[in-house]
Amino acid sequence: MAIPIEIYDYAGPGYKPLLLQPTWQVALLNWDEKYVRANMKEFEQHNFTAEVFVLLKGRSVLFVEPEGERLLACDCQPGVIYNVPAGVWHTLLADREATFLIVEERDTHLNDTHVRPITSAELQEIDAQLPEWVDR
Repeated sequence: MAIPIEIYDYAGPGYKPLLLQPTWQVALLNWDEKYVRANMKEFEQHNFTAEVFVLLKGRSVLFVEPEGERLLACDCQPGVIYNVPAGVWHTLLADREATFLIVEERDTHLNDTHVRPITSAELQEIDAQLPEWVDR
């Protein structure tokens, strides 16, 4: 007898939506070269949707910059839910072992993702808040 569940897995680099429902989706986000400090180039924002991050393994730091506020770093812990509300600019750094579970409204990555370059002043703020484990 077949097990009456769907099973999803993704071992490639970066972001991959896997479970798509009418109004929400679940994705895996694995380490990619862009999550190394030397390759950090942009922030992203979703104007209408929140994005939930759950670090499954590895290490990561999530940087958020709410409108009109200073940039903040969150050294993510495995198994903890991190909700980035709509309108908040965010980016992350991760080690090679990192995998995130991402939950968000369906097709956010296609219809509600905006990116902008990280400024040199923001890079200085990021560098000042890097956890010890990050390669500089």
